[in-house]
Amino acid sequence: MTATVVRPTAQPELLALLGRTPVVRVTAELPYAHPGFWAKLEGLAAGGMKARAAVSMLLGARERGELRPGAPVVESTSGTLGLGLAFAGQALGHPVVLVGDSELEPSMRQLLRAHGVRLEIVDRPAPQGGWQAARLGRLRDLLAELPGAYWPDQYNNPDNTAGYASLAAELSAQLDHLDILVCSVGTGGHSAGVIGPLRRHWPGLRLIGVDATGSTIFGQPARPRLMRGLGSSIHPRNVAYDAFDEVHWIGPAEAVDSCRRLARGCFVSGGWSTGAVARVAAWAARVHPGAAVATVFPDGPHRYLGTVYDDDFLTAHGLDLTDAATRPVEIPHPRAAEARGWARCTRVADPLKGKR
Repeated sequence: MTATVVRPTAQPELLALLGRTPVVRVTAELPYAHPGFWAKLEGLAAGGMKARAAVSMLLGARERGELRPGAPVVESTSGTLGLGLAFAGQALGHPVVLVGDSELEPSMRQLLRAHGVRLEIVDRPAPQGGWQAARLGRLRDLLAELPGAYWPDQYNNPDNTAGYASLAAELSAQLDHLDILVCSVGTGGHSAGVIGPLRRHWPGLRLIGVDATGSTIFGQPARPRLMRGLGSSIHPRNVAYDAFDEVHWIGPAEAVDSCRRLARGCFVSGGWSTGAVARVAAWAARVHPGAAVATVFPDGPHRYLGTVYDDDFLTAHGLDLTDAATRPVEIPHPRAAEARGWARCTRVADPLKGKR
């Protein structure tokens, strides 16, 4: 059966809402006192952080003739990019069809549908590649069903990376100096997109990547992950491996503990990625006294009220915040040991290098 979608009327005036987010100084204990770091509050932008990438990918495809006027856009998402594509679709006049999975929060499902997205849900992970592979399988079916449909392929699309040039420009204008930037890594887009421009502005800038335990991006073995929005079961080709000075893996307990400390201590908080980067940014500020440290909070807390901020959810998943690591375990290279909680490695390399 051929699926149909309704083309929205383009509203290019929405593009004026893209980005332009503030930075705030964070000094809440995470979990110890630290000198403070700057956080870019991308959750305050219309469509969230990934609206930057979504608009960039659709505009790039239109310029190349890969996306025809009014044609549907089909993508796999764990939520955040989906919201960005909903924004971009309304602004540019494209219907959006998203493939999520059973772990997508009910609140995010409602929000995406409220914005006019057609949402498909896969109900079981693939034997190889987990939920991501299952979503991509359904996505390929949809591409065959929807004439002229365009798949941005966020994991491998250079326009994803290019969309964050505006984020880099805003940071360079908002901060007098920057020594260390801490970035969560999922598709690899925002870290790759900001580091080049920022290093031209501040040549000595160090980049710390933050991944999820159970993610395979930096060479760890893949296993089921509770956290969403960072990490991957595949190897996105947007990841700029050579740009990273070190990588940290963060577990769910550490991320939740940080989110709750942020909410109590400075009002500004968010979800899994926010908690993960906040913990590492606070650590970086503590172990490098005098360094100017910044990070990006991708979204706010509202999506996570039933997970990160729900005690029953923590109990159901066996998360005890008293077990949250307060400092990273050092491992010599990514394959030396499997990170089960907070771990750090200063050797970063593309795990597929020489295999392709």
